[in-house]
Amino acid sequence: MTRNGQRLLMLIDDEPAQRRLVAAIAARRGWRAIFAADGEMAIAMLGTQDGMQLDAILLDQWAPEADPTALIEEIRRRRPALPLLLLTANGSVAHAVAAMRSGATDFLVKPLAPERLLAALDAAVAGKAAGELRPLTEKIPALLAFDEIVGSAPDFRAALAIAAKAARARVPVLVEGESGVGKEVVAEAIHAASPRGKKAMVAVNCGALPPNLVESELFGHEKGAFTGAFERKIGRFQEADGGTLFLDEIGEMPLEAQVKLLRVLQSGEIQPIGARHTREVDVRVIAATNKRLIEEVEAGRFREDLYYRLNVVQVTIPPLRERAGDIPALARHLLARIAEQPGLRPLGITDDALALLGRYDWPGNVRQLQNALFRAAVLCDGAALTRTDFPQIAALGGQRHTTPTPMPMATSGGVTLFHADGNLRALEEIEADVIRLAIGHYRGRMTEVARRLGIGRSTLYRKLGELGIDNAAA
Repeated sequence: MTRNGQRLLMLIDDEPAQRRLVAAIAARRGWRAIFAADGEMAIAMLGTQDGMQLDAILLDQWAPEADPTALIEEIRRRRPALPLLLLTANGSVAHAVAAMRSGATDFLVKPLAPERLLAALDAAVAGKAAGELRPLTEKIPALLAFDEIVGSAPDFRAALAIAAKAARARVPVLVEGESGVGKEVVAEAIHAASPRGKKAMVAVNCGALPPNLVESELFGHEKGAFTGAFERKIGRFQEADGGTLFLDEIGEMPLEAQVKLLRVLQSGEIQPIGARHTREVDVRVIAATNKRLIEEVEAGRFREDLYYRLNVVQVTIPPLRERAGDIPALARHLLARIAEQPGLRPLGITDDALALLGRYDWPGNVRQLQNALFRAAVLCDGAALTRTDFPQIAALGGQRHTTPTPMPMATSGGVTLFHADGNLRALEEIEADVIRLAIGHYRGRMTEVARRLGIGRSTLYRKLGELGIDNAAA
């Protein structure tokens, strides 16, 4: 960082227009850019006063056939800790693997989006992934059925049981949970298990849509309906006709668009912008949010009537830190998925590495775990990942877990018996956890749950009400 507090970026590129674009974008976030026309100049500049204060390097792979490996390796040899991002026209997993193995921190795909560049620069300095590496790792998992989703924690299995039961109905489902917990994975499982499973599931990230384009994106528009409408556009509701529409980050939807969404949910009809007539659609809506939507309602940022229309069945996915016991199985599962990618191979993971991952709180949840495993798998030379393959997690691991760790004897089969202070929990609380565990274990088959618990089905439903357990899975 320079003396005036600005972060300093070196762009290695011989194209003046690209230089000006990057410099202008970076300046929005307080970065100052210096330039090198080629690798030889870049290496020489590393020894200058500015070069010694660099916070990041952005290398433009200006020719698709050009191999930046030698230059990246030379920069990495001279400045091993300096974040280095590759700007490329190739966004494949194989290209990501090659770039990272040569020493790149992350990479960006042309055309360069300003928000992506700024996020990648900030994240690189913070030691995270926010360029194209992150969306690449998010694309790795294939569609999973409910019985393929990894996790045995009682609250997690209970949430899946509710989702599995709701899949068979047409009712809307609201999936809540922190960013990265796997809300879209659950939504995909609901769709796959539903009678609509052979139809399309169309996903829309409401938080990524400009407010003035939400209505057009969801409902479509006719040619000439507004300035810039040069051709007719089919909306996402029409694309999902007969299937499922997944509205991610629904809490970010503008209030004006919420009114129109509510109208469609009530009537089952859409009216594209500029169209004279409505069109009937048969769409099952699954919404997801990383916020507590009821709090958004209370704050006046989300319509109460739309909230209750969407929240017919609520599925709350617990964060990874609350189901740390799932990390070993989850890590092995994710590594198996990662090994299917071009340029990668099957890897094991040692107990010391799993112990390290288990002690970390994972603020980014399963998504962050997957990113960490992907990066480690790319750079690993051995047959199994070890503790040394996760240097950033090792550096942070001891700073986590501010809450007391339960006593070793405090759990039995995933049910906590003792409080952190060593005193037994109330029998009613333990009984509720046992029932949740049973519902998750037997995937919502309530007759089987009752039989295994040794009680009648009517008694089970009575206990669900008395203990305040969500019986949507019943």
